[in-house]
Amino acid sequence: MEKKCSFCGNKNFTQKKVQYLYKGGDRFLFVNDVPCEECDFCGEQYFKAGDLKKIEKTFNNIGKAKKKAVKEIKVPVEEFAKI
Repeated sequence: MEKKCSFCGNKNFTQKKVQYLYKGGDRFLFVNDVPCEECDFCGEQYFKAGDLKKIEKTFNNIGKAKKKAVKEIKVPVEEFAKI
């Protein structure tokens, strides 16, 4: 069975390493160099389930103070109605 993008139907993909944003509640984790397949037409990204499970586990361990992140950044937050 030929693989195709579930968003646009394109059949051409490129292997890439991208920055992945994991969100849980009001917390975020940016993970660099995550392997994925990206649709050449629309840019939809596909990740292996095992990679996403590793990211989720790391996110949860950081939240429970079992692991420290390599780097932390400060991110400003604004409400759209106030800008």
